[in-house]
Amino acid sequence: MGFLPTGPHNAITDVPGVRVGHQTVWKGDHSPSSSGSFPPPLAGSGDSPSPLRGGSGRGLEPVIRSGVTAIWPHSGNLFRERLYAAISVFNGYGEMTSRSVIDEWGLLGSPIVLTDTVHIGLAYDSVVRYLMDRDPEIADKDVVIPVVAETDDSFLSDGRAFGISREDVYAALDSAKDGSVAEGCVGAGTGTQFFDFKGGIGTASRVVELSGERFSIGVLLQTNYGRRHQMLIAGVPIGRQITDLMPRRHQEGSCIAVVATDIPMYPGQLRRLARRVDIGLGRTGSVGNDGSGEIFIAFSTANRIPRSTELAAHPINVLVEGQFWTQGSPFDLIFDAVVEATEEAAFNAMVAADTVDGRDGNVLYGFPLDRGLAHLAKR
Repeated sequence: MGFLPTGPHNAITDVPGVRVGHQTVWKGDHSPSSSGSFPPPLAGSGDSPSPLRGGSGRGLEPVIRSGVTAIWPHSGNLFRERLYAAISVFNGYGEMTSRSVIDEWGLLGSPIVLTDTVHIGLAYDSVVRYLMDRDPEIADKDVVIPVVAETDDSFLSDGRAFGISREDVYAALDSAKDGSVAEGCVGAGTGTQFFDFKGGIGTASRVVELSGERFSIGVLLQTNYGRRHQMLIAGVPIGRQITDLMPRRHQEGSCIAVVATDIPMYPGQLRRLARRVDIGLGRTGSVGNDGSGEIFIAFSTANRIPRSTELAAHPINVLVEGQFWTQGSPFDLIFDAVVEATEEAAFNAMVAADTVDGRDGNVLYGFPLDRGLAHLAKR
């Protein structure tokens, strides 16, 4: 999907140094299989499935379909070696902590943790404790204000049961690795929706060449947005063609995007990258619904900014703005990459996700891929 080539893993981890870890929290009724898929996988079936048995979320055993996803921007000490970053908001009914810090300083000094709305406070506390345990300077010489973001998965997961623990946050942070990234119903995407189908975690990457040097741009999404009639695939209104497999009610939930690159950029340039996520989501049909928090963060791994230095100034390397090469501005190519990777990451989340049942018998059905492809073939 797209004009530009992908990285070797087609994931945010194609940006050197970036690592991703998941901790899936699945309690009550069914258990995930050893392969990581959640029974029964109905995506691709042309038949209308029967609702799965779901827990009430108020019985003896609460039904939890949630989790934590952690993104480490580089392999060093983020508290001591920060990165340039920026945040953009498409629609603001959601939360990403440290936004005011990044708006003011343009610096990212923590891992980025994604979870559900109920547990954003617990995740914040857990990240602070995790980092303090590993660095004695934190809260001694300076404090850490970590980035934690959320989407609402309470259609499937019983938020009142508070099913995520500090150990779950630690597990996501500890399990982070480079290479391929699990997608779909995993980590912070376990209970999320996508145009009234099952959503989840999705990622994709693009490679661009600037002045003969190759750079990577990766996007990771926690998809939890959109109404069925809005859904587009390659410009085709597929959501209006597949009108069954609907949940018993629609519930908004938001979309969090993390954009990573090794292109040398400063915060003003990175904000421009984060804003292009809007267009990528728009290609999938998103209009930034009123009750959806569409919040995006972008960072560059090219410059590490020390927290402690005797120097009054620190040299950095940045992409030159306002230049127009024979083939146009380099930013055109970079914006292409963000938009393409965002659009593909969204659909990767959907295609990787199976049907999931949850609290109160609620069900989000996996996307019927064969039916979707058949409608695309008719265009």
